[in-house]
Amino acid sequence: MSTEPAGANLWPERYERLILDEVDSTNTHAARIAPELGHPTWIMAHRQTAAKGRRGRPWQSPPGHFAATLVMRPGGVAGWAALRSFMAANALFEALALHIERDRLANKWPNDVLLDNGKVAGILLESASTDGQTNWLAIGIGVNLGEAPEVRDAAFPPVGLAAQGGSPVLPEDFLTELAGFYATEEMILEQMGFAPIREKWLRNAARLGEVITARTGTAEIVGKFVTIDEAGQLVLDTPDGRQTIPAADIYF
Repeated sequence: MSTEPAGANLWPERYERLILDEVDSTNTHAARIAPELGHPTWIMAHRQTAAKGRRGRPWQSPPGHFAATLVMRPGGVAGWAALRSFMAANALFEALALHIERDRLANKWPNDVLLDNGKVAGILLESASTDGQTNWLAIGIGVNLGEAPEVRDAAFPPVGLAAQGGSPVLPEDFLTELAGFYATEEMILEQMGFAPIREKWLRNAARLGEVITARTGTAEIVGKFVTIDEAGQLVLDTPDGRQTIPAADIYF
């Protein structure tokens, strides 16, 4: 186990880091250490044996893949904590843009980053609360830095950064880049609120202004992607009027 990744001199202040050779899941490990957490901590693993994605879906983690979780105690209600999904997406976008042309990247609501319309990175938020207040938040991030894993029948097939012509980067170095960009997002939230984070996310949003499909657990909603609101919810103009959608999978 190492605690000093490459580029340690660029590591953001007030954040700790833990680099593991192997773990079941970085999010699961985040939940284990959260009760004793002193500072926001990045956990990176070279290998995960039980990686997971949204809604309990399995997440493949091949060699050279980036797998990390930021665990913190942001306080506030669950909705406030959940805004960090967009902050993580902004940070991921900027870190990836160091290694490939930024106009080939896009933010896909609610928590993916696309490269050439394929999924290069995903974000998974998990948290625990008491009486409506967030005890801890884990922001899990997976990035295909090399080759993409094989996934059958995916709506957005996974792609790999290096396989798409991006410059090679080691997971430890990518962690340092990502942590720096994320720390900037937290500073913006603290000083100016969510509005500038929302505006930045929208500038890089996939299919903004176009017709998309949002599938919830009970309905399929088709409409023009207008914006995301101040709570990060998807806003669509549909034949039945404007609709605000808190959670869904989107397709286009």
